Amino acid sequence: MQAKSRKPAATGRLVGYARVSTEEQGTDPQRDELRAAGCAAILEEHASGADRGRPVLARLLREIRAGETLVVVRLDRLARSVSHLLAVIEQLEASGAHFRSLHDPIDTTTPQGMFSLQVLGAVAQLERALIAERTKAGLHAARSRGRVGGNPGLRAGDPETIRKVAASRDAANLARVLGQLDSWLPTVRRMRPAQP
Repeated sequence: MQAKSRKPAATGRLVGYARVSTEEQGTDPQRDELRAAGCAAILEEHASGADRGRPVLARLLREIRAGETLVVVRLDRLARSVSHLLAVIEQLEASGAHFRSLHDPIDTTTPQGMFSLQVLGAVAQLERALIAERTKAGLHAARSRGRVGGNPGLRAGDPETIRKVAASRDAANLARVLGQLDSWLPTVRRMRPAQP
């Protein structure tokens, strides 16, 4: 990920994002730290960090303006995986906005913060390559022992297994499409303004 040369300076307001996983947990400690850091607005969400379809975060990413900075207390409040973190930061950069984590060395308004982000991106790429390599080695080892991979029900043509796999695939596709809503919905609205 490269820093954009014409990116607006962080002169806008600080927008805080506080997240906890369950209704029983409170966001008060995060709110206190975000207020102390100077956040003008703090959005709160009760959702799993693994859930990429969080409505409050999606709205924040749609509405954040150029020059504003999204602030979190720790990276795990925003994303559970490096790939999700990088996707959020790319979306912020596309809006001309910035990102800052109070307890982690990432602040995209500084050269050191951008360097940390690039290191995270390199680590994520290495992680994906190593996973692919291990998967190939495992499949090769299984084939050499005479084992065939995949779902036994699918190989046998079991209708119930086929139905379950198709339903799971459809649900995953819908989640992927909804997760990328911010990238395609503005185009659809622009091309079909009369449609609700």
